[in-house]
Amino acid sequence: MRKKLVISLVGIVVLAYGALFAVLLTDTKPALGLDLQGGISVTQRPKDGTSYNSQSLDLAVEKIRERVDSLGVSEPEILRQGDTIVVNLPGVKNQRQAEELVQVTGQVYLRPVMGGCQVVNNTPSTTVVGGSTTTVVGGSTTTVAGGSTTVVATSTTAAGGPSRPADGSTTTTTPGTSTTTAAGSSTTSTVADGSTTSTTAAPVDANGVPIQQSDPTATQYLPVKGSDPAQYCPVGPAQGTGEVFSDNAGASIINNSGWGVTVDLRGGAKGEDIWNNLANQCFNKQTTCPTQQLAIELDGTLQSVATVQTANFNGSVQISGSFSEGEARNLARVINSGSLPVQLQLESVQNVSPTLGKDSLRAAWLSGLVGVALVLVFMAFYYRTLGLIVAAGLTVSGSLLWSIISILSRTQGLALSLSGIAGIIVSVGVTVDSYVVFFERLKDEVRSGKTLRNSAQRGFTAAWRTIVIADLVSLIGAMVLWYLTVGAVRGFAFFLGLSTACDMFVAYFFTRPTVLLLARTTWMERRKVMGIEVSNMGGAA
Repeated sequence: MRKKLVISLVGIVVLAYGALFAVLLTDTKPALGLDLQGGISVTQRPKDGTSYNSQSLDLAVEKIRERVDSLGVSEPEILRQGDTIVVNLPGVKNQRQAEELVQVTGQVYLRPVMGGCQVVNNTPSTTVVGGSTTTVVGGSTTTVAGGSTTVVATSTTAAGGPSRPADGSTTTTTPGTSTTTAAGSSTTSTVADGSTTSTTAAPVDANGVPIQQSDPTATQYLPVKGSDPAQYCPVGPAQGTGEVFSDNAGASIINNSGWGVTVDLRGGAKGEDIWNNLANQCFNKQTTCPTQQLAIELDGTLQSVATVQTANFNGSVQISGSFSEGEARNLARVINSGSLPVQLQLESVQNVSPTLGKDSLRAAWLSGLVGVALVLVFMAFYYRTLGLIVAAGLTVSGSLLWSIISILSRTQGLALSLSGIAGIIVSVGVTVDSYVVFFERLKDEVRSGKTLRNSAQRGFTAAWRTIVIADLVSLIGAMVLWYLTVGAVRGFAFFLGLSTACDMFVAYFFTRPTVLLLARTTWMERRKVMGIEVSNMGGAA
């Protein structure tokens, strides 16, 4: 029994302080949320007078999240509050970049595929080819025989004026100077005559390719959603919108061969005629659709690339392929939203000052430290020697929490906000409650005449049930709050739940073995602990 207690105590101490040492050594630390490190908050809502549905807004939120995630923003907060979409971007300083990231049209386009779709590696020097060549800044160029070369992300400057590269960046230069800046970066340089050259580039995706705004009037290379490895396809100008579809698209098993989507076409010139005209071009491989493939595009991403099997469709379309059920349902949702797209407009763009965040963080830490110090003073006054165990246990809990939050920040993009700090501070009360339940039960056992050694084991066994029930109540409350809410309240719930789970872990693997081992020593038996005298007489076991 003693050996198991020692192993448990040493194990949790090594785990807690070892993890803390590892994250400090690697400079891994919690990422801060918008309210602590500053950033930009963008509010959008549908344009007045436009028609939309709930699915369109949900899809807009999903698309914004995909774009923001591709930028690597730590813990972005994307909230739908009724018909309003609020996007909080911690650490983002470039207002234009933030606006471009969150602006989506919600419009579904039907676009012919102009060449072969090609795989792109996850590297900034990747070339995308398919009858022509797209070169990312800093990369090499590969030209296909008979194909043309199109430079997508280099900057071309006109003497004395601004230019707009294909990646969406802006370049300002003076006569006799030039600059080339990698996509996704910002550069300001000064030349000999004192003039300056500045470039603010649009963000790039995970493959180093500039994130493009949808341009239905031009030929573009666009990524295929969900492709692994990543694929990009050259698509021509749009020849129709998602409004050709009715709003009854659904996922189903098609021809017993796998999951697909079945959707009806609207009748007449606004639906079936537009679709059949494009289908006829692709089926016959006309110059406007030479590959016989048709793409469904939403905000710069190809949701589906399908081969047209017939020149004319009679009222309905079946889209089949190697879809999973989830992929088929997502495509059906895109098609349904395309029948009634949402057009968002910026309502406000706010810069959140990092200075305010630093002041808030300082105040939060100060209040937390003062609160913990007062709790420790009270515990030492009331429980005497056992108050030291409370202090040691809180340092173990704190080390574990800091390590877990730091690791989650680096690997999962978790951000620590003011509401999260509030959840951690509140959890200190939950942790101290566990000690109070155990120590009070221990005092009752000692008062009944039992030895400290017997009292410690019996006291923890009885107290553990109460600790588990109390912590489970807090965990259930935190999980329900996290599931039903958004924004700051959700952050509060997550950190409260995480801290409560750590409390249960520390109570069993640190507090229990520490008290049980101390209770076996003559050092504890000869002293007045917990404010009461310990009986040296052998009491009832």
